[in-house]
Amino acid sequence: MTHALRTERLSKSYRLGHLEVPVLHDIDLSVESGKQVAVVGPSGVGKSTLLHLLGALDRPTSGEIYINGQAITKLSSDELAVLRNRQVGFIFQFHHLLPEFSALENVLMPARLMGNGETPEAVARAKSLLDQVGLSHRLEHRPGELSGGECQRVAVARALMNKPSIVLADEPTGNLDGEAALGVQRILERLARDENTTLMVATHNPDFARSLDRIIRLHEGRIEEP
Repeated sequence: MTHALRTERLSKSYRLGHLEVPVLHDIDLSVESGKQVAVVGPSGVGKSTLLHLLGALDRPTSGEIYINGQAITKLSSDELAVLRNRQVGFIFQFHHLLPEFSALENVLMPARLMGNGETPEAVARAKSLLDQVGLSHRLEHRPGELSGGECQRVAVARALMNKPSIVLADEPTGNLDGEAALGVQRILERLARDENTTLMVATHNPDFARSLDRIIRLHEGRIEEP
């Protein structure tokens, strides 16, 4: 069995003045490659913290994280940056597109960070991804000229640009109305499945969570599964 993500006794605390505030406690988690997993629980329970740790955006207080079998907690900041760009795609509640760039340029940004964003192959993949999210007619539009749902679809395409093995989505539909949210949800699930990408989604949407392969519930900093 191949695991895209695995943790051993993963814990995270934050300091507020003289206080240490624990968020996650001794989490042991394994996610098989290609699976789609929902992370649920009330606001403030640590869903975003967990995704940020798994995606090497933050470092744990203790414990170990493995991405495709590689232990990452002792990697340097530069090594983590390379790992994130090559193996992990991120989608956030607020799309975080660069406003001065077109949809196509935003999708190409991960490839540019690898130094191959101008190649015909990269441009063709970016256009293909935008076509798959229904935005082939919006390639040259900037974020300010797109709806919220369209911007989030661009963010989905951008997350998949470098063919990551893992996509982490933090409330990707939380800022959208019902129809736009459902559209982004279906596109994200389909593309992740088509690309054989491991998908973890933090969500408050029970229908979205039930549509995925597995549900993980966070409660008081620990994992519970139905």
